[in-house]
Amino acid sequence: MTMDVLEKVNFEKDKEVYWHTTSHILAAAVKRMYPTTTIAIGPAIENGFYYDFDNLKITDEDLQKIEKEMQKIISEKLPMKKEVVSKKKALEIFRKEPYKAELINDLPTGEEISFYHLGKEFTDLCRGPHLAHTGMVGEVKLLSIAGAYWRGDEKNKMLTRIYGISFPDRKQLRVYLELLEEAKRRDHRKIGKKLDFFVFSELVGPGLPLWTPTGNIFRTEIINFSRELQSTIGYQEVHTPQITRAELFKISGHYDKYKDSMFKVISNYTKEEYFLKPMNCPNHIQIYASLPRSYRDLPLRYADFAMLYRDEKPGELSGLARVRAFSQDDGHCFCTPEQMKDEFLNVLKCVNAALKVYGLEYYVRLSLRDENAKEKYLGNDEIWNKAQKALKELLKSEKISFVEALGEAAFYGPKMDVMAKDALNREWQISTIQLDLNLPERFELKYTDKDNTEKRPIMIHRALIGSPERFGAILIEHFAGKFPLWLNPRQILVVPVAENFNKYAQEVCDSLKAYGLRADIDLREITMNKKIRDGEILYYNYILVVGEKESTSKSVNVRIRDTKAQKTLITQNFKEKALVEYKKRELKSSL
Repeated sequence: MTMDVLEKVNFEKDKEVYWHTTSHILAAAVKRMYPTTTIAIGPAIENGFYYDFDNLKITDEDLQKIEKEMQKIISEKLPMKKEVVSKKKALEIFRKEPYKAELINDLPTGEEISFYHLGKEFTDLCRGPHLAHTGMVGEVKLLSIAGAYWRGDEKNKMLTRIYGISFPDRKQLRVYLELLEEAKRRDHRKIGKKLDFFVFSELVGPGLPLWTPTGNIFRTEIINFSRELQSTIGYQEVHTPQITRAELFKISGHYDKYKDSMFKVISNYTKEEYFLKPMNCPNHIQIYASLPRSYRDLPLRYADFAMLYRDEKPGELSGLARVRAFSQDDGHCFCTPEQMKDEFLNVLKCVNAALKVYGLEYYVRLSLRDENAKEKYLGNDEIWNKAQKALKELLKSEKISFVEALGEAAFYGPKMDVMAKDALNREWQISTIQLDLNLPERFELKYTDKDNTEKRPIMIHRALIGSPERFGAILIEHFAGKFPLWLNPRQILVVPVAENFNKYAQEVCDSLKAYGLRADIDLREITMNKKIRDGEILYYNYILVVGEKESTSKSVNVRIRDTKAQKTLITQNFKEKALVEYKKRELKSSL
């Protein structure tokens, strides 16, 4: 039985309820101050809450006034009370609130309709639960105003969205706001522009990143590391086309469950439907199905870095973190039931190795089906119960701690998601390993077993770090642009102290490149200090200053990023140390 209101609150455990109640307080404050405003929706989100309004014209300066009214409502300790009503009564109460009326009319027949009353003056359509009274909320901060289409559809009216956050006390709020400011400083869009990593063009289209030569080095290092790791556990790379007939997606189930997120391709010569592929799995299935398979062939492991495309809503696009065109270190394994455990564990070992190199701590989340929304998923109860049980038993048998997340499964099967925390303690889903008993069934995949009978293979979907675009955004913000040597497109800058040492500086730069290191030289006619400062701004790992002393002794004066330390090393010695640091993918300077 769910509680209608919480009399006591544990903030860490009850954040969603806490923030949802605060969103109602925001709506009540806005209605007090702007009575002609129309209310839409106001959920709790990952960090805080928002509420959408129509007929509301405000600026950032107005947020403080609304905050003040919210604090007044909090001080009044107004009770939050639930009321279950009929559809007829609900529509009568919200006769002047068209967005609420639309939501009510869209509810399935027979579903409970409930309101929450905040004191006597504000009522909202809501399932709850909520805090018992407004006085249980401590400190509130309204963060920003944005435009948002009703129901996320750009064909609908643009509403005014107010974002906010709340905490039990001022100290927690202050810490959060400091982290928020640091997150703004680390924004990958800002740093990416500063470092000239990627651009977006209106002529190309939203959500379609263009990687520059510098940024592409960064992206390629990420891909090559994944390529290297997956080869150690037997994955073979394949290459598949970016457009695919609709028939393939009809069999896989993507056509019914995912079509709204797929780009349609129109041919000049046929009326047949084609799509830009949003994922590789159906194509890999066709490679598996192209030949008769025996148990001796299994496991078969395919990897693919082909471009993928998803028709994300314009309002949800965000730099590299949410794009319409991306690649993925995508892999699929076809195996017997007896091989499944080892295949999962091998991928987990690779993920562990990858995240250790990137300096990210993680935990495993077991993402399961939402039993109250089975229509969202392919397959019957027997297949799902079998798959979910298998993953739980695997994790428990290996003593791998995990948390369960209902409703986070893929539509074709349960999965293990690897959740990592960055330098700002933000949580990201990085890797995924999915168990799929549905697609082998839908495509009637077979292999001949030892007893000469035909059986269905198990299919495992996996990504080590996922999309280099999204993961790249995470890394830019995690490192604040100051990457370890192996990941940095700008590893070493050579600076001569004066023009007459340009020749030696060029010799040093050329020898570094010949050694396989990335080196640049600054021969501009400006001061040495200006060159050094410019190199520091671009986050070079090492700046090598060379003059008469270095030229005579065949050495370099090394300045190490983010330290005041300077070392003079024989050039050959520096090259050897830097190369080891690069090849071993070390997180910190070896000097």
